[in-house]
Amino acid sequence: MGLIGTLTETLKASTESPNRGGGREESAGAYWCHDCDERLLDLDVDGDGAPSCPACGDEMEFERSPGSTGCAC
Repeated sequence: MGLIGTLTETLKASTESPNRGGGREESAGAYWCHDCDERLLDLDVDGDGAPSCPACGDEMEFERSPGSTGCAC
């Protein structure tokens, strides 16, 4: 295998697994407070409702990750 083949295989392997969290369930998104730039991953929030922003106390907005990378960024 040549240099280009090795690089291709390395890059392909680094993007194949959407679940890189060591056994943690996959996130569906995150709660954001856009005014304060605060973010809480949905897996870190207890209950079904939107949490309050830890900085200002306003209700945070849920946003889904559009990609299949497992990241809610």
